[in-house]
Amino acid sequence: MRALQVTGQAGPDSLAMADVPDPVRGAGEVLVAVKAAGIAYPDLLLTRGLYQYRPDVPFVAGSEVAGVVLEAQSSSGYVPGQRIAAYPHLSGFQEQVSVQVDRVFPLPDKVSFAAAAALPINYLTVHFALRRRARLVPGDFVLVHGAGGGLGVAATQLAHADGATVLAVVSDAAKAGVARQAGADHVLPVEGFLAAAKEITDGRGVDIVVDPVGGDRVTDSLRSLAPLGRLIVLGFTGGEIPTIKVNRLLLNNLDVIGVGWGAYAFAHDGYMREQWDDLLPLLSSGRLTPLVSRECRLEDVPDVLRAMESRTQTGKAVAVLG
Repeated sequence: MRALQVTGQAGPDSLAMADVPDPVRGAGEVLVAVKAAGIAYPDLLLTRGLYQYRPDVPFVAGSEVAGVVLEAQSSSGYVPGQRIAAYPHLSGFQEQVSVQVDRVFPLPDKVSFAAAAALPINYLTVHFALRRRARLVPGDFVLVHGAGGGLGVAATQLAHADGATVLAVVSDAAKAGVARQAGADHVLPVEGFLAAAKEITDGRGVDIVVDPVGGDRVTDSLRSLAPLGRLIVLGFTGGEIPTIKVNRLLLNNLDVIGVGWGAYAFAHDGYMREQWDDLLPLLSSGRLTPLVSRECRLEDVPDVLRAMESRTQTGKAVAVLG
């Protein structure tokens, strides 16, 4: 079968198409024919050897897929031909993949394969971030950095669906349009977001800051928080891991909360499926709908990763296999 392999650590240029053996379904796994594969920031990190997990090359990246079941145990709850989404962790950029059964998710008929492939990483991450780690409640003000990217769109949509007022921070007009489409109540430029957030909240500040960017904006993120506010750290796409002066946390009784969704989910069997089932009503109703900004061939994934690296990619990109 066709697969897109990582052959080195030189970035997107390390990716190459290859012919590899079909996978064999293991015990407790579901064999899936991949129709679409989501393209995520960890895929870029894997091509540079910067991800926390560093498999030996060559290997196949790709952590989220959608497709149809080819084989499954009768006790799995899945049958051949059933539409699903899945989180294989690796090996998504190929025509078939075998996935642990509790990382396979039933797919509502109204959700396309392309949209479904955009769901697992971003939407399960923000579900963990907002509902479990940040303890979001209706009426909260939530400021989302990187709101024009895939993770930011997911955070904007889920926060809005859960009754929050969303302030989306973006770096250009194209990303502003994406954030509005995702349901942001206010769209703010990076420059001056602190003053704008204070004005919108009548000087009180926001309850939650969602930050997948990091870098030099962290100080103003803390300043933008209301008393008892929470800064949620999801990553560092800006390239710099910031340092926080912890005396700032004392002034307004602030929390800085790390979100390591994968580390938690891998250690708790069945948690991903529990999250999916919690989100299913929103997916079925269309209140959560990934904004797929680009559909491409498997061969074009390197171009998408280059756009991620230059921070010109908006929304979510998906490779369509069939």
